[in-house]
Amino acid sequence: MSGESGSINQMRAVTISREYGSGGGEIAKRLAERLGWHLVDHEVVVQVARELGVSEEEAAARDEHVESLLSRILTSMQGIAPAVYPAIYDESTPVALFTNPEEYREAVNRVIKGAFAVGHVVIVGRGAQVVLGDRRDVLHVRIVASLERRIPYVMRREGLDEHAARSRIQSKDHDRERYLQTEYRRHPADAHLYDLVVNTDVLDLDSAVDLILLALERKARRLNVPERELGPGAGLAPYSGRPGDLRPPYYERASDKV
Repeated sequence: MSGESGSINQMRAVTISREYGSGGGEIAKRLAERLGWHLVDHEVVVQVARELGVSEEEAAARDEHVESLLSRILTSMQGIAPAVYPAIYDESTPVALFTNPEEYREAVNRVIKGAFAVGHVVIVGRGAQVVLGDRRDVLHVRIVASLERRIPYVMRREGLDEHAARSRIQSKDHDRERYLQTEYRRHPADAHLYDLVVNTDVLDLDSAVDLILLALERKARRLNVPERELGPGAGLAPYSGRPGDLRPPYYERASDKV
């Protein structure tokens, strides 16, 4: 196990994308606790991105790990774009930087990259799977579940009736889909954005965490593998013969008989 932990420590981050009510936020929290990594939830990212003049105490109220992490992220962000944050440590002066969507997106990207630079973070939402998509030392995960399973989850967690829970799920899913499409021209359901997609219809949340940890460890093992040796064909011998094609049966349409 110690060897596995050592390889996992070479990874810098896990991004968690999730359908609302699939348990993705809770999975991210449990994963961060199991790893001993910092949890960077979307509320924190948004808050820091909007106004870097927020006090560390206010940010810490949203996440118990943020107080120490926030200053480290801000330090990393100075290295990425130092001229953009002139009053970064002056808590008495709000930093009103985000006057248009492009500035806002760039600020969120800087926060995500700052968290990545700190390392050993679990980042929830905010397009991190796209921003860090080219990094081999990041594991990208999406958590999904059927609407029928998500409605009871939201009813239980938020104290809503069935109709309100359904409406909230649909609204949140729409907002997240629109955000990723508008800001990054990608769809959150695109499986190619992720190393692992976990369906929590049947799997319990701790089992989902187990799967993510396994995938994290296995991806860590591949960090030093040359690009040419990656992919599903790596190490496989050619087929012994030409593979056959299984074609679906052809059904004549009524119009074809006319």
